[in-house]
Amino acid sequence: MSTISFDDFLKVDIRVGTVIEVSPFPEARKPAFKMKVDFGPEIGVRKTSAQVTVRYTMSELLGRKVAAVVNFPAKQIGPFLSECLVLGFPDAQGAVVLVDVDRAVPNGGRLH
Repeated sequence: MSTISFDDFLKVDIRVGTVIEVSPFPEARKPAFKMKVDFGPEIGVRKTSAQVTVRYTMSELLGRKVAAVVNFPAKQIGPFLSECLVLGFPDAQGAVVLVDVDRAVPNGGRLH
């Protein structure tokens, strides 16, 4: 693994948002959900898809705070345009576990 500078880190814009809509994504190659995430007034609502179907239901995701990279270019995933990348870690079985926010923070807050 190579090292990066603090300036390199600052180039990655990671923000917190609230999942406001979740729907199935049957067209995805791997099981996934489509989500809309509210990142507050500065960034607004962004669409994304996430391969989190092993550990989460749609109802568990709705209203959940998530961390996401918001400054990647949009990516076409089949018929869906993903506008951010929700962050998570693989568990022991390789299923994605979302990064958790353990206190109340406003949507749009940037990771330090």
